[in-house]
Amino acid sequence: MSEYKLPVERLGDKPENFRFQVAGDWWRRRLAESEGADQEVECPFDFDLEAVRVGENLLLEGHVQGRIVAECSRCAKRYPHALRDEFRLLLEPAKGREPEDPEGVRGLAERGLCLGEDLEAGWYRGPVIRLDDLFGEVIALAMPLQPLCGEDCPGVCSHCGVDLAETQCDCVDTEIDSPFAVLAKLREGTNEN
Repeated sequence: MSEYKLPVERLGDKPENFRFQVAGDWWRRRLAESEGADQEVECPFDFDLEAVRVGENLLLEGHVQGRIVAECSRCAKRYPHALRDEFRLLLEPAKGREPEDPEGVRGLAERGLCLGEDLEAGWYRGPVIRLDDLFGEVIALAMPLQPLCGEDCPGVCSHCGVDLAETQCDCVDTEIDSPFAVLAKLREGTNEN
């Protein structure tokens, strides 16, 4: 069962702060369940969350920070990568409504939370919301698409594979012809005839 719970009944019209620490083991188990790649977590994910009632709705705002071990997309070296991101979620009471997708139905029934596609809106039901799905989505969206060990990382030589940050190679880059170069040569050949 989830240890990341938000007590809905306790929330009022004044913002209340909550802190959660999501361990690396939790994240690895979640990735394994979704058949994702193994991700090494160097520091747990710290969530600072502010929750408040806005009429019948709930407004959740906060940020996450943590550190993973990433692989540079240029040189393939592993390096520590800091993750930081903010999130904002407005939840409406589900009342008698049911989500159209089976995952949403299950989330609402088991965890009291159904997230929308854009992660800015959703539905809630019951006295307690389990925040696992929200935390999982926020962490996934904070992951770098093309991690870099440094903005100035030169990467590896496309010919010999040497790490250009450590060694200069003698390989010569050849100019890549336009994809239309073959057509230009064909055209030259027909003009000569």
